[in-house]
Amino acid sequence: MTSNKTKIFIDGQHGTTGLKIHERLKDRPDIELLELPAAERKDLARRVEIARAADIAVLCLPDAAAKELVAALGDAEVCVIDASTAHRVADGWTYGFPELGKDHRRKLLASRRISNPGCYPTGAIAILHPLVEAGIVRADSTPAVFGVSGYTGGGKELIEVHEKTDVEPFGVYGLELAHKHVPEMKKYSGLAHAPLFVPSVGHYAQGMLVMVPITRDITAKQVTAADVHRVLTDHYAGETFVPVRPFADRKWLERDRFLRADRLIDTNSMELAVYGNDAEGNVLAVASLDNLGKGASGAAVQVINLKTGVDETTGLAVAS
Repeated sequence: MTSNKTKIFIDGQHGTTGLKIHERLKDRPDIELLELPAAERKDLARRVEIARAADIAVLCLPDAAAKELVAALGDAEVCVIDASTAHRVADGWTYGFPELGKDHRRKLLASRRISNPGCYPTGAIAILHPLVEAGIVRADSTPAVFGVSGYTGGGKELIEVHEKTDVEPFGVYGLELAHKHVPEMKKYSGLAHAPLFVPSVGHYAQGMLVMVPITRDITAKQVTAADVHRVLTDHYAGETFVPVRPFADRKWLERDRFLRADRLIDTNSMELAVYGNDAEGNVLAVASLDNLGKGASGAAVQVINLKTGVDETTGLAVAS
């Protein structure tokens, strides 16, 4: 980097994700945050100027605005971390999930264009990628992915809705089955076809569960829940932020039955678990995370830490 302090510009720092990233970085002695006056926050020329002056520019913007700024930056040396969906599957961009594979951190260190993962895809890919790679889930199959998120995952508009009275307690959405997160789930899971993705929102602020049934119609061979658990455990061995719970673990369940969606809020942890009924040949893999943590702002800060050479846990909470 260009100085003792890493210069970071958060374009869109007053949005939901931008605020969380700013909060995690603002008091760090190794970071200098570059900011624009309120009157200049929509001035493309000024945004380009300050982004070029930064070591890392983090884009917390709508897709169109992110594409506009990236196009204006051209081949500038600044490292861009785009938290929008605009470049998640674009050529020349590296997916910002360090735990994706054994050599993925090396790819991130070499890249100046990094796409921050989406919240639901983080959980889905964390489960599916190792299973496809290991030959348990067929690459030509169509897995189902079910998820529930707190309403902060929908940004300011959905937050405003849920802060009013008489709002639905739970709602399934994306029923056109063409959610914007599907392309990255497909690409980084290693699938030939788009998964069937069914998201939902609960009337609570933060926290997420992503559930993937591992059924006979998507497996390459007969597998048990223990087989699935072993693959995930081996893949994430030694990873601080992606621990795999003990097989069929019940200790994290409320009253020995209920898995809360909000148990990892304000952390960068994503816990994986596997349950099964081998008599019926059914397996369920679950990812638990904070949609604003490992599913958004925490993921960006983790990559910033990696790029700047500090410990990856710097400024990030780990679930106890």
